[in-house]
Amino acid sequence: MIDVRQQIDSVHRRVGRRALEAGDARVLTVSRTFGAPLDEVWSACTDPERIPQWFLPVSGDLREGGHYQLEGNAGGTIERCEPPAGFAATWEYRDEISRIAVALTPVDGGTRFELEYLAHAGDERWAEYGPGAVGIGWDLMLVGLTLYLSTGAPVDPREVMAWQASEDGVRFVSSSSEAWYEAAVASGADPAQARLAAYRTTAFYTGADEPGGGTA
Repeated sequence: MIDVRQQIDSVHRRVGRRALEAGDARVLTVSRTFGAPLDEVWSACTDPERIPQWFLPVSGDLREGGHYQLEGNAGGTIERCEPPAGFAATWEYRDEISRIAVALTPVDGGTRFELEYLAHAGDERWAEYGPGAVGIGWDLMLVGLTLYLSTGAPVDPREVMAWQASEDGVRFVSSSSEAWYEAAVASGADPAQARLAAYRTTAFYTGADEPGGGTA
């Protein structure tokens, strides 16, 4: 379905903190370059007819001030929309309210995609599982977007589910968890605590019963 090592290595991951009016937030960033023009990437990320072709069905009013809902996942309010440079929105799932911001930049040979995810610093899930708790989900999202932009064909959700359960899929998730462990340590996290959090995350996603994040 996709080259695990190449996909893991093509994504840059960063973990940080930011002071907001509502208090400190943890910031998780994923970025990579796609070999597609800016307008094409913008359309794939914002057109309600195209988003389901690589991610999830979406409903609502996809413009600044509008409310959106991803089927079976998060919803929220679009707080900023600046085509084709990017957008920002709340990311509301169950009783948790976070925020996302997407920035698109034209570069030689394509478009640089960057997504920031901001969550409250006191998030207990983050304390237990580290950035990989949500980072793996964003890595999986990028798999769908990569496949769609590289082939132009809709991504079959059934094939994605089968791939995630396959040896390659488990290797991808384990490698993503390891990459987020490295990003956490680079941000100043205690290596031992970060390793334990990464183990918990890998075990949650893969059912692993031995410590270690795994590599591709």
